[in-house]
Amino acid sequence: MVGAGAWGTTLANLLAGSGTRVRLWAREREVAESFRDRGENAVYLEGVTLDRHRLTVTNSLTNALEGADVVVWVCPVQYSADVLAEAAQHFPPGATVVSASKGIEITTLRRMDEIFAASLPAKQAHRLCVLSGPSFAKEVVAGAPTAVVVASRDEEARLSVQALFQTDRFRVYTNPDVIGVELGGALKNVIAVAAGVAAGLDLGHNAVAALMTRGLAEICRLGIAMGAEATTFAGLAGMGDLVLTCTGGLSRNRTVGYRLGRGESIGEILGEARTVAEGVATVRAVHELARRLGVEMPVSAEVHGIVAEGADPMEALHRLMTREPKSEHPDILSVADRS
Repeated sequence: MVGAGAWGTTLANLLAGSGTRVRLWAREREVAESFRDRGENAVYLEGVTLDRHRLTVTNSLTNALEGADVVVWVCPVQYSADVLAEAAQHFPPGATVVSASKGIEITTLRRMDEIFAASLPAKQAHRLCVLSGPSFAKEVVAGAPTAVVVASRDEEARLSVQALFQTDRFRVYTNPDVIGVELGGALKNVIAVAAGVAAGLDLGHNAVAALMTRGLAEICRLGIAMGAEATTFAGLAGMGDLVLTCTGGLSRNRTVGYRLGRGESIGEILGEARTVAEGVATVRAVHELARRLGVEMPVSAEVHGIVAEGADPMEALHRLMTREPKSEHPDILSVADRS
């Protein structure tokens, strides 16, 4: 397990609890020390007792990766390429790689599967699995029923990872659409920032529902343009994760939006945060992807204006509400048109 934030620690503990021996790599020395001294990750998951029988924590990438059958990657996307440059030489050639990191690399606009493809042997990269879906770490580690999806272009790989993670409280579905599952997990964070802004402005439930619904339409448009399957966005990695992240109080990205709606600047918000809200970087990446591909994404564009350009949230709302009236589904023909 590479990455000992809240989600990486949670997944490591989940696997250890179901009988798998796990080595968790932590960049921060204090994470390994708190596990050794108190049996918890006091930095990112304070108060949660971890499995000390099958789980170990190390600050050495070499030790963490040596002889691993499965490598689960949970580093923040914006730092993944640098960590991977150090780690790739230590990947066991037969290991199945699972990416549980959500986001798009802002400097290159690469998805995680593209980042891995640049560093791993072609066969190993082809078998890459992506784990995503509506899953707050604190709820999973507490044993709350959760459903996620694992995607891979290789059927055997995704079935083996499904079996590895499946428990009576953590249900895992499979999907061959790697691009769609990755984009769903990344793009929903942008819409979550928008939903948080609406909540911070006290705009009510109607506004949040509208942002989520039209946000999902934008996600689908960009996803299809990038080669994803539309049906993926109706599933756990799309609508499921979108609902959770836009409405759940534990959502870091919604919290960022909420504070923006309350009048704080993005600099103030990020300056106080130790954990990473991937949506802030993804906002910029999505804006550029939409521009390059010619995909209309008005909600995401306004979020970009608020986050990257300091636009006034109420003025952004006014622009969205006063756009030219449109058909919700322009591709659907009326009965008269069909005849």
